[in-house]
Amino acid sequence: MPDILVPAERIERWVANFADRHGEAELTVAGGALRGTAADGSTFSARLPFGEDYSGAPEPAALAVALAAPEDWGVLLVRKGGFAVARLRRGTMTDSKVGQRHVQGRTKAGGQSQQRFARRRDNQARQAYEAAADHAARILAGVEAVVTGGDRTAVEEVLADPRLTRLAPDARWLPVPDPRRGVLEQAVRDALAIEVDVRNAGD
Repeated sequence: MPDILVPAERIERWVANFADRHGEAELTVAGGALRGTAADGSTFSARLPFGEDYSGAPEPAALAVALAAPEDWGVLLVRKGGFAVARLRRGTMTDSKVGQRHVQGRTKAGGQSQQRFARRRDNQARQAYEAAADHAARILAGVEAVVTGGDRTAVEEVLADPRLTRLAPDARWLPVPDPRRGVLEQAVRDALAIEVDVRNAGD
């Protein structure tokens, strides 16, 4: 994960704040990213989302203008307690589904009781993943890219569904809590944000 996810409309202010903290920054473009080196030796690297290389002017405003989401893409968030899936056209959500499934927590009981409890939890989780896969197959059919997040094992379980094997998850991973509508909306914003890695002088 990058150090910071910065919305495109805030990247100019972020770079100005970086210069205020570390001294005037020399901006360059290299390796597909906007890079800055401050007077105190601190550096940053700002990259466009969706693996896009940047080759424009060494200015944060130009980087913001260059940001473009795929024409048709999606977000898939899965944890044991629920899922959220959305389809987007550029930055506009066109279809979505958020679902919660009850999966029991751990028990302190031992022996056969614990084994039965574990089987029940596994069955509940499996049902939750199947529900997520059903909606993902419907909503994400044919998308160009999908940004995933939540619990890695849960996401892998869902993407193992034969209907979803053609999806190509984006490199960006969103470590979200149990998916709710607000979590999904923030995940969409994070998927569209500029990735900024910062190295402070002396680190």
